[in-house]
Amino acid sequence: MINNKNIIKEKVLKKEKCLVAWAQAASNITTEILASSGFDAILIDMEHGPGDFKILLSQIQSMNGYPTVPLVRVANNDTTIIKKTLDTGAYGILIPYIETAEEAECAVQATKYPPFGIRGLAASTRAANYGNNAPEYFARANDEILVFIAIESIKGIQHLDDILQVEGVDGVFVGPADLATSMGHLGNFNIPEVQEKINYIEQKILDSGKILMSLAMNWEDAERKFNKGASLVLNMSDTTSLGVLAREKINIFKQQY
Repeated sequence: MINNKNIIKEKVLKKEKCLVAWAQAASNITTEILASSGFDAILIDMEHGPGDFKILLSQIQSMNGYPTVPLVRVANNDTTIIKKTLDTGAYGILIPYIETAEEAECAVQATKYPPFGIRGLAASTRAANYGNNAPEYFARANDEILVFIAIESIKGIQHLDDILQVEGVDGVFVGPADLATSMGHLGNFNIPEVQEKINYIEQKILDSGKILMSLAMNWEDAERKFNKGASLVLNMSDTTSLGVLAREKINIFKQQY
């Protein structure tokens, strides 16, 4: 990384739509399958997925040769975790559970090399091509890497206007399950009260000029998100989507036999 321009960043700046898949199984095989299928980007889940940094490295390596862009959701807003994630060669990063402008500023600082941030330099990383093009990487990384933050709580909504003013935050994702839980509805984001909040947050994001990343449970939902203005829509997972397909097959089997 970054031998090429960040294709996703170029697309969203042109107002193009990008279809994204979750890689949540900590598997380089499923990641490669998703990449070879033609998704614009894959969001590797290090928050809820069971993978470690060595597995993350193998997942990003499995995407070599495909135009699919590797994005990573980190476990938390931690400077070291963000640094190590970017050093693997991620083109974009999603920091979960941001609740204040100060937290968003810290996240941005962790993703940027000085003088714009505090990310440590190392020429030996995969991102810097193991020293083979380190100066080029250092010169381009601040501009190329996409920084997304997640709004997932009532407190985050209360500070949303300030968060959206933080320079360096490229885009925002709404975490529906955690948001619903913070509202007293354990994981149930389909009820009208929660959907109203999600729509409110997403419209605020769009009005601010930030990139909106949305989660869609099916293709019809994805179309609604795209039509609303989302630039990136997550519409498949290498775990839950497999579960849906498996249950469909079992149901057909039980009905016939």
